[in-house]
Amino acid sequence: MPDRLVAPSILSADFARLGAHVDEVIAAGATLIHVDVMDGHFVPPITLGPVIVESLRRHVGPDIDLDVHLMIERPERSVAAFASAGATGITIHAEATPHVLYALDAIREAGCRAGLAVCPATPLGIFEDVAVDQALCMTVNPGWGGQPFIPSSPDKIRRLRALIGPDVPLMVDGGVGVKTAPQCTEAGADWLVAGNAVFGADDPGAAYREVAAAAGVA
Repeated sequence: MPDRLVAPSILSADFARLGAHVDEVIAAGATLIHVDVMDGHFVPPITLGPVIVESLRRHVGPDIDLDVHLMIERPERSVAAFASAGATGITIHAEATPHVLYALDAIREAGCRAGLAVCPATPLGIFEDVAVDQALCMTVNPGWGGQPFIPSSPDKIRRLRALIGPDVPLMVDGGVGVKTAPQCTEAGADWLVAGNAVFGADDPGAAYREVAAAAGVA
């Protein structure tokens, strides 16, 4: 089984002090940082690009995992840029491209883990036809931080776990906090993305430790 991890999402960080915020959660034990990329098309907001990933990579050094979640249309066009910037994992959305297999292959060829995400209303059948290095189950509708966890999500997490098997890391993204983290791990999630629950707190390091304890992270 993959290691159980909590991945703080910088979408909810204070970008005026991004480096300091990231340092706080790393000091608290985080080894995986989640980077949400939005293009204003696949989802309405616009967030950040490869330049921020490159800056983060320089700041955190080589040992921290930067997992980039591309909520963008035609993500295959941007894979090389994010890989060169320092991403270690890149996740695309099944809904965002007609060329899912091509995009996943491009991620692997760029030297990154290839991940596939699905929105809450998207059927899971795509996972029957592709091989992934990691899977992401959205437990809110993508695009905005701070949304409440969709109550039916644990059932979908269980079904996705059954499809991908025990050895592929299963990530959950959306509404994850102290109360919902145990629901996700009990359903089969390995990696929990926590944004507002961590960086929305006065002390992100302490908040990270609370979510990690609730998730059963050693």
